[in-house]
Amino acid sequence: MKKKFSNSWKSSKQVRKQRKFRYNSPLHIKHKFLSAHLSKELIKKYKMRNIPVRKGDTVKVLRGQFKNHTGKVQKVLLRKSKVHIEGVEMIKKDGAKTYYPVHASNLMINILELNDKERQKILQRNIK
Repeated sequence: MKKKFSNSWKSSKQVRKQRKFRYNSPLHIKHKFLSAHLSKELIKKYKMRNIPVRKGDTVKVLRGQFKNHTGKVQKVLLRKSKVHIEGVEMIKKDGAKTYYPVHASNLMINILELNDKERQKILQRNIK
């Protein structure tokens, strides 16, 4: 495997190569890594299991110290592969609040933000 990202590279059992693939991948591919499961109601409605997280989606945290917290997605950080959620905040020693970054695999989408036409096309494709 080369130093930079390679489209021809298929897979490897070696974790270091998998990590390198994710780290060096371009942003349009990293966007797919930030997919989260849909709730049971949304799975039945759209006939999809997961979809990439977007700003404005309402999500529930499934793992970690903020388990069972629900809030809107405030920011999606593609480069770091993390998501900032309203209400999931740390308090720093000086008293300031900062968002706690959560990976999308630890989230479940309860309400989708449907203002984007591209996202509507993806969902309509699977309903038929």
